[in-house]
Amino acid sequence: MIAVAMVVVLGAIMSILDVTVVNVALKHLSQDFDAPIATIQWVATGYTLALATVIPVTGWASARFGTKRLYMLSIALFVLGSALAGMAWDDKSLIAFRVLQGLGGGMIMPAGMTILTQAAGPQRVGQVMSIVGIPMLLGPIAGPILGGWLVDDVSWRWIFYINVPIGALALVLSARILKKDAPRAAERLDVLGLLLLSPGLACLIYGLATGAEKQDFGRPNVLVTTVLGAVLVIGFAVHALRKGNRNPLIDLRLFRRRSVAAASGTLALFACAFFGAMLVLPLYYQTVRGESAFTSGLLLAPQGFGAMLTMPVGGKLTDRIGAGKVVLVGLALVVLGVAGFATQITADSSYWALGGALFVMGLGMGMTMMPTMSAAMATLQHDEVPRASTALNIIQQVAGSIGTAFIAVLLATELSNRGLGSSASSEAPAPGSIPPNVLAQVMDKMADAFQSTYWWSLVLLAFAFVPALLLPRRKTATPASEDSVPVMMH
Repeated sequence: MIAVAMVVVLGAIMSILDVTVVNVALKHLSQDFDAPIATIQWVATGYTLALATVIPVTGWASARFGTKRLYMLSIALFVLGSALAGMAWDDKSLIAFRVLQGLGGGMIMPAGMTILTQAAGPQRVGQVMSIVGIPMLLGPIAGPILGGWLVDDVSWRWIFYINVPIGALALVLSARILKKDAPRAAERLDVLGLLLLSPGLACLIYGLATGAEKQDFGRPNVLVTTVLGAVLVIGFAVHALRKGNRNPLIDLRLFRRRSVAAASGTLALFACAFFGAMLVLPLYYQTVRGESAFTSGLLLAPQGFGAMLTMPVGGKLTDRIGAGKVVLVGLALVVLGVAGFATQITADSSYWALGGALFVMGLGMGMTMMPTMSAAMATLQHDEVPRASTALNIIQQVAGSIGTAFIAVLLATELSNRGLGSSASSEAPAPGSIPPNVLAQVMDKMADAFQSTYWWSLVLLAFAFVPALLLPRRKTATPASEDSVPVMMH
């Protein structure tokens, strides 16, 4: 079991780390390729859209070709895209290779979750989810630090090349350690569902990302894309729930179970609030406090340290007493941490106080996200795991995108209301060009805007308590098909 977990974490941390590493390099890429930020932003957006397009097909592909084969294929695509991105000769080639990366990266996490869940069995699903959560913690911590160092002291190309040896090692270990699982040849692809859901998610995320970037969701192209995405996703839901559809791309009937529905609602609201809130803090450090990307990454580290303490404990407690009790405590800690930012952020806040609030947020995160996923997965039978894993990853991806867009617009609005303009969120005033007394006033207004934005995050996070109250608060009974769960290790 430990060997299987090591293989899955190695692949997952590579894909998650890549997102945060690349975000740090966008400014340098814009300068090197002499391209506007609006164009270079597609290096990140193209990857996200590729993720959204390929995630829905993961559940079917796992059943049709076997999870081990799919996992190795996804890592191979990601490594190939990474190597080509490192050799990119202009902005268009880089964007194209990032899309190739995303096609592989989108399948790594749901396939890895499926492998671990089926290997461990229902009685240890909490511990399994805590293992899967490790890369989710390390990505936001190590990404900005590693990306800042590579871009400043080595070369931006190495933010992609670094994936090649890691991916090669993951492929070798996967071939040796993961046991081959037999695919189900009768599994048919829900073509109509794929044509509805994949473009729908891509349009929805693109519309939200573009609207947040332009700070205008009423623009015709943004509005049409977002509405089209929503209509396609709703169309998929209607299609998937038809009585005659016995093999939908994602089985939405799983959400009729209280534990799955409650976990999905909790995860959606938590991801929306949490990932949106985490967008704000690096901007505060860089714009109000004038810190570099590398230093900002270091200042975010307390969150990861807090989560590392509680995630293993949270996983074990979930298996023993049920996810409901663990998640409620975790949410309370996250609320406490966000409240710290909502009350303490000023132009000269103590870094120790902010680090303490981050540490508390990390403690809460370690007891929230993965135990919530455990609540959904623990009641599933073996054949239901791949599609449930896919659905949860889609929910997290879309909710995170919505939260990021929502908080970005709120921050821009708060800055605009204080006469600072939307550009204040991305570029701090040059200290030498503004008189000290005026600069101090500007920084105070900016800090006040960040503080107000955190109050909105706090309100959004509080809504997550509603579905969390419906999560099981006792040890989950073993599904009848537990005996059929294969142990995928040597």
